[in-house]
Amino acid sequence: MTTTAPDWNALAASVEFPTDLLIDGAWDSGVGRVEVISPIDGRVVTDVAQADGTAVDQAVASARRSFEDRRWAGLAPVDRKDVLIRWAHLVNDHAPQLAVLTALEMGKPAREAQAIDVRACHRTLRWFGEALDKVLDEMPKVPDSSWAMIEREPAGVVGAITPWNFPLTIETWKIAPALAVGCSVVLKPAELSPLTALYVARLGLEAGLPEGVLNVVNGTGAVAGAALAGHPDVDIITFTGSTATGRRIMTAAAESNMKRPYLELGGKGANIVFPDADLDAAAATTAWAVTYNAGQMCTAGSRLIVHESVKDEVMERVLAAMAGLQPDNPLNHDAPIGAIASSRQLDTVHGIVTRGLAEGGRLVTGGSPTLTETCGSYYPPTVVDDLTPDSYLAQTEVFGPVLSVLSFSGDQEAVDIGNATPYGLASAVWTNDLSRARRASKGLRMGTVWVNCYEEGDLTVPFGGVKQSGFGSDKSLHAMEKFTDLKTTWIELS
Repeated sequence: MTTTAPDWNALAASVEFPTDLLIDGAWDSGVGRVEVISPIDGRVVTDVAQADGTAVDQAVASARRSFEDRRWAGLAPVDRKDVLIRWAHLVNDHAPQLAVLTALEMGKPAREAQAIDVRACHRTLRWFGEALDKVLDEMPKVPDSSWAMIEREPAGVVGAITPWNFPLTIETWKIAPALAVGCSVVLKPAELSPLTALYVARLGLEAGLPEGVLNVVNGTGAVAGAALAGHPDVDIITFTGSTATGRRIMTAAAESNMKRPYLELGGKGANIVFPDADLDAAAATTAWAVTYNAGQMCTAGSRLIVHESVKDEVMERVLAAMAGLQPDNPLNHDAPIGAIASSRQLDTVHGIVTRGLAEGGRLVTGGSPTLTETCGSYYPPTVVDDLTPDSYLAQTEVFGPVLSVLSFSGDQEAVDIGNATPYGLASAVWTNDLSRARRASKGLRMGTVWVNCYEEGDLTVPFGGVKQSGFGSDKSLHAMEKFTDLKTTWIELS
């Protein structure tokens, strides 16, 4: 991965990228154009083609043809592997361009996008490329008069609907394992972040993806997303986004052809700090975990659940850490955090904070949009105290840099508060007592529990949630399983 910092402003003014739909290996102008507005300063970056139901039909038909004629699924695993690895290298070669597009379309600091998001895209393509020819079928032990085979076959056409908060990362988490096992894909990127998806897809064609194996349909969730989720010729739908949208996708999947839905949905993550913890590390990480990506993460550590005996100490240190994590122009190389992804999302974040305060929360810091003179969408780290576990702000996924503070007196109470939301995606436990860490992590109903850290992991471990945070893991070999069907062949020998 390249590490030289380019002039982000100059690159933003010169970077070239596709703006049409990708259907059957060709660029399609769609049924209209919609402006992509940068949250950096409110300016129009470009406009992109939009897909209607007919365009989605065409993309699905293209994916179906490419799957049925086995132009991709029929390749030897090592040949699919070569394409994915070439694609990964191209992503690496185009890292600055992808990073600056991420900054322009959703407001993440370009420096961070290059170091984290582009790197994740590159590694994901490479990892699944390396893994795909090492996943083997099975021959179980059966009576000598018989022979049995258990084969993992590609499931068919995959519809992938992805969010705007980590466009490069999450798009690749979906499409790389699906392509690795031999499926064909129709990708519907988020309305706010189509540019990186189109750029990566163009690199895929350059790497050797056959026509029709990957199609990209920009558009709204209500039109393109709904058409994909309810399409009768899509075999699997995979989605990351809000719980409300996940419910609609499940309904559409059931009412169309009972396609399998895999949903990674909302979260209300917590940093649970016990009195024996390293308070400096816990506080610094709590501040980072709720401000990273401007708090626009399903795993954001948006609740601080802290023992009452150390609450004041921890709060003081959290606020000190947040003082160095203020928003700035994402094209500035040293921007600690960037913009909220859109003016609409900015209004949503502020509205949730306002309601939380009206219902009894006490504002400690932040609480209003900042850098308003830029015409961009910026919100400072915000802390609200004096909340109860069932309060609106402690229950609601904000998707902004907003920390709810709750206190506890006993270990079981801490776990109970941690579980006291509809979500079950991820949380952290801070303690130097291994037994306490084990009890707390075991008691938390979460897809991931971190101990004395936050957001740690790599491609070898799965990522997914429980409860209303969804089901079906991204990352790891488990992600490949989602896109396959098991077939048993039993042969009686003469």
